[in-house]
Amino acid sequence: MFEISDLKSKKLPELQEIAKGLKVPKFKTLKKLDLVYQILDLQAANPKVAAAIAPPVATEEVTKPAEAKPKPKPKPRPRPRVEKNTNKETNAPATVAAEKVTPAKVNLAKTETTQESSSKETVEQKRPRPRPKAANQPNKKNSPQSSNHKNKPNPRPTHDKSNFDKDLKNRYKEPEYEFDSIIASEGVLDIMQDGYGFLRSSDYNYLSSPDDIYVSQSQIRLFGLKTGDTVLGNVRPPKEGEKYFPLIKVNKINGIDPQIVRDRVSFEHLTPLFPQEKFNLAERQSTISTRIIDLFSPIGKGQRGMIVSQPKSGKTMLLKDIANGIAANHPEVYQIILLIDERPEEVTDMQRNVRGEVVASTFDKEPTEHVRVANIVLEKAKRLVECGHDVVILLDSITRLARAYNTVQPASGKVLSGGVDANALHKPKRFFGAARNIEGGGSLSIIATALTETGSKMDEVIFEEFKGTGNMELQLDRKIANRRIFPAIDLTSSSTRRDDMLLDESTLQRMWIMRKYLADMNPVEAMEFIEQRFKQTKNNEEFLMTMNQ
Repeated sequence: MFEISDLKSKKLPELQEIAKGLKVPKFKTLKKLDLVYQILDLQAANPKVAAAIAPPVATEEVTKPAEAKPKPKPKPRPRPRVEKNTNKETNAPATVAAEKVTPAKVNLAKTETTQESSSKETVEQKRPRPRPKAANQPNKKNSPQSSNHKNKPNPRPTHDKSNFDKDLKNRYKEPEYEFDSIIASEGVLDIMQDGYGFLRSSDYNYLSSPDDIYVSQSQIRLFGLKTGDTVLGNVRPPKEGEKYFPLIKVNKINGIDPQIVRDRVSFEHLTPLFPQEKFNLAERQSTISTRIIDLFSPIGKGQRGMIVSQPKSGKTMLLKDIANGIAANHPEVYQIILLIDERPEEVTDMQRNVRGEVVASTFDKEPTEHVRVANIVLEKAKRLVECGHDVVILLDSITRLARAYNTVQPASGKVLSGGVDANALHKPKRFFGAARNIEGGGSLSIIATALTETGSKMDEVIFEEFKGTGNMELQLDRKIANRRIFPAIDLTSSSTRRDDMLLDESTLQRMWIMRKYLADMNPVEAMEFIEQRFKQTKNNEEFLMTMNQ
């Protein structure tokens, strides 16, 4: 019989001779390796023919190595040493090893070991126990594997030691104290695209900060939370691997019980009305500015007012007086002063001199930050109104906010005059148009400033877009400000739509008479006349009484 190794060692002519004897078809055209496999296939099919053709030398060569190398007898494997806890027989492991290695001398080894153990029993009780290495020394030649195995260092003790050290560290680690429900924190919810959210801090103008509190997606769904909700709840410190303080319990949402907030009506579905309740700015902490505004262009709850002014006309000081007047006379109103693209020193001045929440994004920040701050302030105001609160936003200025939206807005391809994108003014209009008085309670008032005559065509386009959207307008005149008469209000151009719903009948009639009298004067003369009369009286009621004289 042919083996594949023998066939591969032969040359091609020899293989062809074998193939000829086996009658391999077309053997002359086959390659060597193909010919080898053809021979093996035919050999398997016709073993008798292959045995007749195969030379006897090949069989001898195949059988000789098998005869030359007989299988070695399996040596008896030494049984592993087993130590006994008793101290009576100290040489038991040695005798076991001797029995396994020399089975012919079992009885002799047993007698010797028993005699030695009996003679030395008294001595070994005093001496320490001998090592098994000394007992196994005579058997080194007979059992090299067992001796090498015993002499090799065992790696297990080091591994066990390291695990033991870890167990000790874990066992004696400092106890972890639980601070759950100890810390109470508040923030405005900002929901991400993935469904979870963060409570943003007002100290960082509602932007990302280290004070952010994580709110899970299940909590948002459970309480029906929206972006802008003011949430008060308990938090716990972050555990190992966590980055933020998680919210574990919700106590109040927008100052109301969470069960009530869940059934609220969305802001878009609330019914808007004309303002019906006036802000009393002429009582406590009143100034000439607030007294004039209270008569000539009164501000009601839900007013959408615009202060139109040229640069350096005193609009920021006027906003400050309005804010302090509302805070002093209407403490139930939640007031937000939103400063967009303003100077940092004016932000500090507002924070120190105005009783209200000041949220600012100065001119050295990017337009994306202006937009983010404005959006979250608007959402916060909407959520408060949904819960029945009265909110006032004083925005300075809507022109710069529209510029920021124009920068952030992707290009639509349609550009108005001044470089304003056709779709860029939709979002600032939505911001300004959110001001409304709600039927059944709650109102959002927005008083925004708009710049005119700045020399920029874009500012003129923005002002023209917002010109007819408000229901209260206060015009400031640069000529009056140049005469150092403050407030520099153009009285004939300033008015409020449907002021008959805010003023009583007698006051309304007297104001009509006053407007007819001032219509013949220019803005500077009218302001000088009113300023003198207001300085001579303590309040607006006294001023109206002096009109008869």
